[in-house]
Amino acid sequence: MQIIDNITHFLGDDLKTTLQKGDRLKIATATFSIYAYEALKKELKQVDALEFIFTSPTFVPDEVVDKIKKERREFYIPKSERERSFYGTEFEIQLRNKLTQRAIAKECAEWIRAKVTFRSNKTAAPMQQFACIEKPDADNIVYMPLNGFTAVDLGYQRGDAVTNMVNRFEEPSMTRAWLATFDQIWNDETKLDDVTDAIIEHISTVYRENAPERIYFLMLYNIFNEFLEDLNEDVLPNDRTGFQETLIWQKLYNFQKDAATGIINKLETFNGCILADSVGLGKTFTALAVIKYYELRNRSVLVLCPKKLADNWLTYNSNLVTNIFAKDRFNYDVLNHTDLSRSRGYSHGIDLPASTGATTIWW
Repeated sequence: MQIIDNITHFLGDDLKTTLQKGDRLKIATATFSIYAYEALKKELKQVDALEFIFTSPTFVPDEVVDKIKKERREFYIPKSERERSFYGTEFEIQLRNKLTQRAIAKECAEWIRAKVTFRSNKTAAPMQQFACIEKPDADNIVYMPLNGFTAVDLGYQRGDAVTNMVNRFEEPSMTRAWLATFDQIWNDETKLDDVTDAIIEHISTVYRENAPERIYFLMLYNIFNEFLEDLNEDVLPNDRTGFQETLIWQKLYNFQKDAATGIINKLETFNGCILADSVGLGKTFTALAVIKYYELRNRSVLVLCPKKLADNWLTYNSNLVTNIFAKDRFNYDVLNHTDLSRSRGYSHGIDLPASTGATTIWW
């Protein structure tokens, strides 16, 4: 047995001197990185084949992962993180910053198509992590434990582990036992799923030419995806109210429609929202669209505004020739900010002591 400390003696260097043409490499570990391939690509191109087992469910259908989570909580690397590690782990940031990822991914994908088969553990059962080199005319070799197949695990990048020692075994009885264990698991269809095609598709996204629209979509998704789970029919505008057929809605630009939808969502979720943009971008019309939505839901609406703006708001809920939205028959009430401190009298025809609660639009 030989100890590889990954300080003075790197696992990657040991593999470079050990792998020969015609060898079969068998690896069972949780992660795979294209930068591990880059470090050993000369040697890996010589091997006869690589058989790789993801010891934790990776690139398997989501329903399989959901089933496993019900059986046993995952305390190891999350599935999404294992899949992202293909392009480089968080500790391979220096390699990613070289901006060579696309070229490496393309070359790695071609090598995978020619010589590699990936299978993934699809059960809740844990699996030991190790690597075997099966030689046609020499003693086989086993490396264990092996946390992953990345530049960090090869010793070429620094990770967060205090130690990263790997044992190398050449004793025939031990290597035969580990090879037999690998082959037994490899051929058990009840434990493993073939995920080679999924990985080739996944890795090809790194070097594939994408339309600008797709890049824009991916940017927006990664920025806002955490908020998508909060969207449901309870907080989105109800189309059955017919608010999209109103005159005020038809007058809105697309950005105003998006704003009105967002306001309704925020009001339903947080009971409040602020609409703010540059002067002249139609905040009043956007607010009127929101008001009409709630009126169509049989809700009372109160507009609180400065006294000098009251006439403007009263125009849209009055039967006047100057009201361009008369067909929408707005029915909201208007009060001034100063009316909040009053307990008696009338304001715009409203008896203040007799007024009732309503959805309030502050202006």
